[in-house]
Amino acid sequence: MDETLKQIGGLLLGSIPTIICFLLLFGLYTVLVHKPLTRVLSERRDRTQGAVEKARADIQSAEARTAEYEQKLREARLALFKAQEARRAKASHARAVAIAEARKRAQAQVDQARAAIEQDKMAAKRLLEGEAGRMASEIIRAVLAPALGQAGGR
Repeated sequence: MDETLKQIGGLLLGSIPTIICFLLLFGLYTVLVHKPLTRVLSERRDRTQGAVEKARADIQSAEARTAEYEQKLREARLALFKAQEARRAKASHARAVAIAEARKRAQAQVDQARAAIEQDKMAAKRLLEGEAGRMASEIIRAVLAPALGQAGGR
């Protein structure tokens, strides 16, 4: 057993430089590779998260501007529709006034025409009454003339 312990002790003593090399290699790996790599990955994560957060903020800002733009567009359309409606109402009112004026002129012309027709009717009536009296006298003369001529000859 003593021999086994000696062999184990020899192996342990022989493995000390390997253990030192391993610890040295582990320390160098930690200092030269692991820490810089961890730092770079951390910075990359921070930059990525920062970029993602900035992108989200930009998206929210764009959405807010879009909503504001759409609201202004709705307001502009509403104002345009109101202006168009006001112009239509004004044109309708002007049309109604023009129609009323045209009706007044037409009614005045109709009244004038009726008055002229009435005057013509009265003039024609007087003319016909006068003509009827003259024709009645001629008819009476024509009818009575032969009778008076026979009576006067007797």
